[in-house]
Amino acid sequence: METVQGYVILKAATFETGHGFALGHNPGAPSPFVTWQFTEGENGHRDYYWGHYGTSQAWAQRDFDRRVDDYQQLYHAAVKHTELGPEGVYRYYSTQRPVDIGTYPKPPDNQPLSIVNYDDDRRRPVADGRLMAWGEL
Repeated sequence: METVQGYVILKAATFETGHGFALGHNPGAPSPFVTWQFTEGENGHRDYYWGHYGTSQAWAQRDFDRRVDDYQQLYHAAVKHTELGPEGVYRYYSTQRPVDIGTYPKPPDNQPLSIVNYDDDRRRPVADGRLMAWGEL
């Protein structure tokens, strides 16, 4: 994944319109998490703008999801592709209930990096619309 203004892009969703949203992390910044909107040019170069900065990964994940959902609703745009990084990190979606104690696998050598329950009182589409989930790790 790329680095923008010192933030490593952890996640990005690009729409068929060429617009998209990215979630970045810079542990040395006063606000270590950011979500940006971007426009992708014909050569694949991205122009990042309208950053929302925050102090927690849970907040950034909720903001990223909200911005993607809002864009989909407003412009009836489909997500062309989603990028995840860094390598070796996997996402576990909780499809039956919100994430809580005892609701996800917990091997001793593979602890979750973060746990995010979606704020909505409903499941939301994840994994490019293939699943409906209450939260993720």
